[in-house]
Amino acid sequence: MNKPLFGTSGVRGVVNQDLTPELCKNVARALGTVLPQGSAVCVATDSRLSRELIKNAVTEGLTECGINVAHLGIAPTPALALLTREIGFDAGIMITASHNPPEFNGIKLFNSDSIGYSRAQEEEIEKIYYDGSFRTGRTGAVEAVPRMRDRYFEYLKTLIRGWDFNLGLKLMIDPGNGAASGIASEIFEKLGFKVIPVNDFPDGRFPGRSSEPKEDTLQGTIKFLRQKNADLAICFDGDADRVVFCDQKGFLGFNEMIAFISRHAIRSSGKKLVATTVETGMLLDIAVQDLGATVIRGKVGDVYAAYLARDNNAALGVESVGVYILPEAGYYPESIFAAITLLSSIKHVSEIRDFFKTLPPLHYDKDKVECPNDLKTATMEAVKQRSADLHATGMNDLDGLRFEFGDAWMLIRASGTEPAIRVLAESRQAARTGELITNGVSIIKETLKEVGK
Repeated sequence: MNKPLFGTSGVRGVVNQDLTPELCKNVARALGTVLPQGSAVCVATDSRLSRELIKNAVTEGLTECGINVAHLGIAPTPALALLTREIGFDAGIMITASHNPPEFNGIKLFNSDSIGYSRAQEEEIEKIYYDGSFRTGRTGAVEAVPRMRDRYFEYLKTLIRGWDFNLGLKLMIDPGNGAASGIASEIFEKLGFKVIPVNDFPDGRFPGRSSEPKEDTLQGTIKFLRQKNADLAICFDGDADRVVFCDQKGFLGFNEMIAFISRHAIRSSGKKLVATTVETGMLLDIAVQDLGATVIRGKVGDVYAAYLARDNNAALGVESVGVYILPEAGYYPESIFAAITLLSSIKHVSEIRDFFKTLPPLHYDKDKVECPNDLKTATMEAVKQRSADLHATGMNDLDGLRFEFGDAWMLIRASGTEPAIRVLAESRQAARTGELITNGVSIIKETLKEVGK
C-alpha cells in the first residue's frame, strides 16, 4: 500500500531527502492532470533558501500538463489563498514548510474559493501520482502577477471599512524573516499605526529567531518590545499562516488569545459556534460559555478546522498554535486579518490581560518524542493497547488519542508535519499537567523502543 504524500498540512519534508525536486514535479503533474487543461494556477513561496528549486520543479510539472502558471513571488499564505480566489485562479500552490526548520519545505494546495484541498482531493492526487498516469499536451504559459502586495491590501481594506482603531498604539511587527517580511509591517503602517519592524527582511535561514513563534523563541522580541516601549508585538511563523502576540509583560499565550479573539468573532457575527481541533484546551469552552456559544472539535490541521467551520456555519475556526479562520475573509488561515480584528476589538492592550484575569487558571503544556515516520502508525497502535495504564475516564481516537481525566486531559498524537509524536496536556494544577506530560512521553518512548526492535 502506498503511503500518503500529504500530511496534516500539505506535502512536507527535508529538501533533497524526503522532498526531492522530482517528487515535487510529479505532485504538480498529478494536480495538473486533475485540473482541466488550460487552467491557471498561482504559485507563491515563503523565504526558504530552497524556494526556487521547489518552485521551478512545481512550475515544470504544471506546464507539462498544459496548466498556465502565475508566480506571486514571496508571499504570506493568506495572500496566496485570498488572491487565488479574488484574481480567479483555478488553484493556488503555497511552497512552504510553515513553522518547520530551514531544511524543510513543502507544497500546500488551495481551491479556487480559497479553502485548502480536502483529504478526498489529496487522495485523488496521490492516486495519479503513484499510478504515474500524468496528462501530456501543449505546454502551459508562465507569467508573474504584478502588484501582489497592493492587491492583497486592497481586499483587506474592503473587509475593515468603517472599523475603528486606536492609532496611538505602537506595534512591533515580527515576521521572523519569513513570508510576511516587509508586507505585514507595510499593511499596519498603511492602516495608520506606529510600527517598529523586527526580523523584517526575508531570509530562509531564519537568523532572527526560529520560524515557529512561541514563548521561548520570542524572548528577544519581547526584550526589544520593552526597549522600544511598544504596546503589542504581532509575530508570524515562516509562511504567516499563524500569528501570536506579546505585550510588555511577555507572551500572551496560545489558548488565551484564541479565546479572546473568538469572543469578539462571536459577538460581531452573532453565531454561537467555534470550530477547533482535538489539540485545543478547555479555556476556549470556558471563555465563550457566557455568550451562549459552544465549541466543536475535529481533526488537527487548519484545513480540517476550515471545513469544520464552513460546514457548521461557525463564527470562526481556530487552532491553538495561532491559526485563525475568519469566514468574512474566507475559509483559510488569515493571520494578518486576525491581527487587524484584534486591534479593532481593543482600545488598550491591557484589556487582554484584564480578560485573562476573569478566567480560571489552567496549565497547558506540550512535548514531543522523535519518531521515524514509518514507525508512527505501529507506535500509536501500541500506545492505544497500553492506554489502560493511564487510568483515564474516557478516550477519543478521532485524531490521535485524547484521554479525559475529569480534571484534566492529555492528547498523544503522531505529528503530520514532522517525524515526531506529540504529547499535550492541560489541567488546573501545573504539577498535574507536568505529571501527564511525563507519563505520556514515557509511554511513547517505551512503546517506540519495543516497536523499533
